[in-house]
Amino acid sequence: MAEGARTRVPMKRRRENRTDYRSRKALIKSDLPRAVVRKSNRHVRVQIINYSEKGDKVLASGYSGELTDLGWKGNCDNTPGSYLTGYLAGKRAVGAGIDEAVLDIGRHVPAKGSIIFAALKGLLDAGVSIPHSKEVLPSDDRISGKHLKGDAHGKFAEIKAKVQKGGDE
Repeated sequence: MAEGARTRVPMKRRRENRTDYRSRKALIKSDLPRAVVRKSNRHVRVQIINYSEKGDKVLASGYSGELTDLGWKGNCDNTPGSYLTGYLAGKRAVGAGIDEAVLDIGRHVPAKGSIIFAALKGLLDAGVSIPHSKEVLPSDDRISGKHLKGDAHGKFAEIKAKVQKGGDE
């Protein structure tokens, strides 16, 4: 990979295409906690993270696998599941005294109405103030699961009410 004595080898996480250090630096310079949304093939994780020189500290989090404990029977990586995960993390963040943050989507491509922005909508509805554009948020029909087969729409309202009451512990 490196040829010659003067060649500078990029950092490992940059070489692996896992971290964009320029965007990370810009988010950290804002002095606000970061609302980090990460999506895998089966789950969505939303964390409110504060920067520290000794290492980042997670202040509040939500994991879509927790939704099954609350009665969610649908997939955890679809739009309603992502919204509920963001709502869960947002309620925990508000309970911890966090009222504003900046969105950190990492290396995910920002697509209008995507799962990442469904989690953002959940954070916003929970009471966390995050700068955003209204155009990127998914429609209310998609968030509530009306486009899905089965009783996902009915379960959505039930799970949201459980999280709202504080049944997430």
